Amino acid sequence: MGDSDLDEIRARRLNQLQSQYKGGQDGGSQQKAAEERKQIEEMKHNILTQVLTQEARARLNTLMIGKPEKGQIVENMLIQMARSGQLMEKLDEQQLISILEKVSKQMQKTSTVKFDRRRAALDDSDEDL
Repeated sequence: MGDSDLDEIRARRLNQLQSQYKGGQDGGSQQKAAEERKQIEEMKHNILTQVLTQEARARLNTLMIGKPEKGQIVENMLIQMARSGQLMEKLDEQQLISILEKVSKQMQKTSTVKFDRRRAALDDSDEDL
């Protein structure tokens, strides 16, 4: 992904923000917020299209359906890597899988279940019948 692409996206965004600022604070702030969210999603889509192959993009979309919070983390991480210049070429599916595995290791939650058997043994509600 080239610096010219990122510069172009930044310039468009700057122009949009400047035109919104000059427009004033109208009652249509909700519409502007929705428009801004749409623009951000479009920018994310453009960056991810430039960074991922079709197979990797399909895998990321599948992840977003199954685990949206994890998908958002990976998506934001990929966008940050693209902006900082860490991605020199498109990521294929295997490279995305390795990134997903690293994220999974970091996000692993250890859950423990603790049974309090004494309370269950002291419960005499069954004897009332």
